[in-house]
Amino acid sequence: MNTQLEAARLTYTVEEAGRLLGIGRGAAYAAVRRGEIPVIALGKRLVVPKAPLLRMLGAGSGSDE
Repeated sequence: MNTQLEAARLTYTVEEAGRLLGIGRGAAYAAVRRGEIPVIALGKRLVVPKAPLLRMLGAGSGSDE
């Protein structure tokens, strides 16, 4: 069931996105401030949408670069 929940997830925390991108927490927040990582503000919380993050990682692009 945990795998199903993970697959159904639509957002990540900034820290989780940073880990997926191979950068630290501070670098991830700096990238958010520069507009390099897209975020949605939910109250005081920032979340990173899954689809744009996967595009940044090249997942599902269908191209061989």
